[in-house]
Amino acid sequence: MTIDLRGLVPAPVTPFNRDGSVDVDAIHRLGGWLASVDGVKGLVVLGHAGEGTFLTQEEQALVIREFKNAVNGEIPIIAGITGEGNTVAALEAKRAVEAGAEAGLVYPSHGWLRFGYQKGAPQTRYKEIYETSGLPLILFQYPDATKATYDLETQLDIAGQEGVFATKNGVRNMKRWDTEIPVLRATFPDLQILTCHDEYLLHTMFDVDGALVGYGGLAPEPLVELIAAGKAKDYPAARAIHDRLLPVTKNVYHRGSHMEGTVALKEGLVARGILEHATVRPPLLPLAEGAGDEIALALKSANLGSVTVPA
Repeated sequence: MTIDLRGLVPAPVTPFNRDGSVDVDAIHRLGGWLASVDGVKGLVVLGHAGEGTFLTQEEQALVIREFKNAVNGEIPIIAGITGEGNTVAALEAKRAVEAGAEAGLVYPSHGWLRFGYQKGAPQTRYKEIYETSGLPLILFQYPDATKATYDLETQLDIAGQEGVFATKNGVRNMKRWDTEIPVLRATFPDLQILTCHDEYLLHTMFDVDGALVGYGGLAPEPLVELIAAGKAKDYPAARAIHDRLLPVTKNVYHRGSHMEGTVALKEGLVARGILEHATVRPPLLPLAEGAGDEIALALKSANLGSVTVPA
């Protein structure tokens, strides 16, 4: 695989106009800014932060195309693949390739969240998606609290399949992290391991090649520094960055629902001058009155002010 995601991979929001349509101009501002940050290695669109499952097929293709235009080929655009059945997901991946995606982040079949999966089923999902689309794939490890989290055997099987070049791990169980990540690393030394623990990155930063996080779409500059400190095994430096970001982390991710983080990210991007407003699609709802001001103050305390958007 030639795609190198060893660094920061933001999963940006999808900007909307006030009428709910996709805001192409704002995509260009957001994508252009993120691509200009040294250390950003790619963008994952149509994920949770990007409200990808709230978009029509035509809108999904539009988002891929316009983020690709925004980055001007400087970094790869990776599409979230979220379709429920194998064939549905495989066709989604094929459309993503046609729209310009260079890799795919494969979500588990969402029925598994409640009911779990049959042994061997996740492997078939990755196999069909790759064979149908040819899209290089990222293994997505869901939180341990769900029934869609993959045991170590399943992760190893998928990581060894043709087309899989990286894993985004958000297990959110540090016992499993500390025991499973070393096995993945030892078994597949070339597998790119990316953390996605937005709300508590510090613990995971010393074992990874990078981070694939929605947080990176709001605060890429300090997260690039945090990744570098982790790779250098410089705990004091990493801790200082973590502590500087903590007010932002709390205001974005320590809310009642992780999905509220998407709305908070948009409020933060308003404060940073990228978006004009924080419009989201139902069933997401606006945050409570005053939340935007709180997020802006948290960003200011972390020295994250307005940014200059490349022309």
